[in-house]
Amino acid sequence: MKIVVLDGYTLNPGDLNWKGLEELGETVIYDRTPSDEIIRRAAEAEIVLTNKTPLSADTLSQLPKLRYIGVLATGYNVVDIQAAKERGIPVTNIPAYGTNSVAQFVFALLLELCHRTQWHSDAVHGGEWSRSIDFCFTKTSQVELAGKTLGLIGLGRIGTQTARIARAFDMRVIAVGSGRSVPPQVEGVEWVELNALLEQSDVVSLHCPLIPSTEKFINAERISRMKPSAFLINTSRGPLIEEKDLAAALNEGRLAGAALDVLSVEPPTQDNPLFGAQNCIITPHMAWATRDARARLLDTAVGNVRAFLEGRTVHVVNS
Repeated sequence: MKIVVLDGYTLNPGDLNWKGLEELGETVIYDRTPSDEIIRRAAEAEIVLTNKTPLSADTLSQLPKLRYIGVLATGYNVVDIQAAKERGIPVTNIPAYGTNSVAQFVFALLLELCHRTQWHSDAVHGGEWSRSIDFCFTKTSQVELAGKTLGLIGLGRIGTQTARIARAFDMRVIAVGSGRSVPPQVEGVEWVELNALLEQSDVVSLHCPLIPSTEKFINAERISRMKPSAFLINTSRGPLIEEKDLAAALNEGRLAGAALDVLSVEPPTQDNPLFGAQNCIITPHMAWATRDARARLLDTAVGNVRAFLEGRTVHVVNS
């Protein structure tokens, strides 16, 4: 059984090991695979694992030995799952591995907006505190979260964990919902309508999937409903936001700040309108990437392959 990993570096830059996968068959691991090398590298593979390397219908048609595709992520839009299904090839994903890491990162972003700790640290290292005539100083307004309202758009695993952390900060938590009761495990969350959430929230955090109805969901009209003092956080999917509208709102002072771990195009082009926007923090899609989360991801991926080899596929997205 030949196993090929097309782009293993992001998952394992060297601090994990592939032993569990290698025990299941002859394994070849590539850090990255350019599009013109996919077919050559996967030609003899019966099992292919991919993170972001695309497997289109045309590519799949040129891989006659392929029996299984494992996506090393939750999202699986890099694979033409219908074409795989027509070939009888199961496609699996990793449904839950980074819940705690991503929810934690939401607050890393939020607290940076509230306190700008790195900016202040840089100022201290640059000598500003040493030169100060006062015993302390601040370069930005400092924001306390207790008593503020967090609005969650989406309340799946990550949204739910984010709500729990927010409650520990003594925040009020509201979420988008209609005609639903609050699940018992999400204590202290109020369901509201979308417009109410946008209007009441001091922080709006996105946790919804990217589907046609949510693409560019946060646009000029919806931003206009938010408080000028509000923050927007996105650790979900970049295309949920109309980026030029967000940049305009930030630059015109109609929104106090945004912190984004995802963008509409990744890696981004240099003409992204959010580059240089006021009070905009951007991180390189890293919320998921703690070592603990990546270890869980790899363990689950190995388990998915093992289950397939034993004739009991799990986490299949194209059944």
